[in-house]
Amino acid sequence: MTKPALSSEPSPALSPAPPPNHSPARQGAAPDFERVMREHNRMMFRLARSILRDDAEAEDAVQDAYLSAFRNLDAFRGEAALSTWLARIVINEAYARLRKRRRDATVIDFESRQPDAALTMIDDPRDDSAERPDKAAMRSELRALLERRIDALPEQFRIAFILREVQEMSVDDAAEILGVPAETVRSRAFRARAMLRESLARDLDEASVDAFGFDGARCDRLCAAVLSKLGIPKPSNPTNEGEAA
Repeated sequence: MTKPALSSEPSPALSPAPPPNHSPARQGAAPDFERVMREHNRMMFRLARSILRDDAEAEDAVQDAYLSAFRNLDAFRGEAALSTWLARIVINEAYARLRKRRRDATVIDFESRQPDAALTMIDDPRDDSAERPDKAAMRSELRALLERRIDALPEQFRIAFILREVQEMSVDDAAEILGVPAETVRSRAFRARAMLRESLARDLDEASVDAFGFDGARCDRLCAAVLSKLGIPKPSNPTNEGEAA
């Protein structure tokens, strides 16, 4: 029996599959690159901000990092995850800005530095708009306090904390991004948590002194209500002092 002749043309169905980390953005399609940005924006911003400690400058660093990534898409070979490649770019961009800032630095009054209006780094699954204004304000203050304490961590510990605890990256991924051994990432993240606990404990001790205060307008309002029910005329100059409970 004569065997059928084999075609010399390759079958389209047997075309090689794209590499595991292949990104459509490598084809230069704007919609694909926009999707990549939306998927990585949070991680990129958190990393930049952990280094720069400034929302506006971190956002600028992320933009420049994306521009650099887009212009060098051919350099992405899929040997590492796309997120790892982008993370390295934004870290380099943030450090470049930090070096420039230090070169251009003048005397700055750090005591006058105002906390950021909102904490972008720490997410909460609940919707503030559904809460009472006082509870929303309290949570906002707590987030701002946590952000200030994270900002106060030494740089190496702060970045490790952001990667492991905020971004929830694995130890191996964080180590690859930072270019350090996995054990170093574990140690830095552990130290960062310990330092945060210590600083937040001090804040809690200081705040507990004024907990459940009942002075000022609240004290005046209660006294006036009781006196009214007793039929006793309200003093012309009510005291603003009340006993702290």
